[in-house]
Amino acid sequence: MMVRRFVAAGAGLLWAYAAMAQPAGAPAHPTRQQWSFTGALGHFDLAAVQRGYAVFAGSCASCHSLSQLHFSDFAGMGLQPAEVAALAAAWQVPDGLDAEGRLRHRSARPDDALPSPYSGPEAALAANQGVLPPDLSRILQVYPGGPDRLYGLLLGYGPQPVRLIGRGFSNPYAIGHFTAMPPPLHGNEVKYADGTVPDVQAEARDVTTFLAWVSAPHLDQRRRLGVGAGLYLCFLAVLFVILNRRLRSDVRK
Repeated sequence: MMVRRFVAAGAGLLWAYAAMAQPAGAPAHPTRQQWSFTGALGHFDLAAVQRGYAVFAGSCASCHSLSQLHFSDFAGMGLQPAEVAALAAAWQVPDGLDAEGRLRHRSARPDDALPSPYSGPEAALAANQGVLPPDLSRILQVYPGGPDRLYGLLLGYGPQPVRLIGRGFSNPYAIGHFTAMPPPLHGNEVKYADGTVPDVQAEARDVTTFLAWVSAPHLDQRRRLGVGAGLYLCFLAVLFVILNRRLRSDVRK
């Protein structure tokens, strides 16, 4: 009985210390998730990346941009050149002004960058009540907490989102526990070609995987190159040991 009380008291002290160490209004610590792309030998699940693109195009692209991503980069997520061209053609990009000074648009080509949903920062601020939606090209390289926190943020609104005037939507994973972004995912907003059920959890996981790939689209190639270089260096090391032993054996004789 005494041991149990001691353990409970110790756990309480640890919890209290953690609560005091965490600044007021700091984002909650997200639950650790299993991602295929983490770790030294990780790799992107390209099927999840493709599904995540569908979620981004259907739910995120109306507010957020991917200015550092070109349509040609989509070849890295397993698409053939014809599929990349068809995907690009589904988007409209600015193409100068017409004779009356109005902005013209044309179908995108593979060498185009993904277009912004707004004509400029002023239009973005006006459309979002003075809040500028961030560009998501490198969001997981600069976002504290990485994919775990982004995944938690997407699911952190609760079944009944709470909104306070002047503060935004309650979300424990946002700075100050409030965010101007309304719940972006509701489930069944896209139809996955591979038959995956598009519930909120699946959409959040897939779009997080997609944004992780966007942040480092050549990560798999670099890892493969690193593994190849490591194996080559190991081979050279073994060869050096064998040659060294042979040379020393001749010297001993």
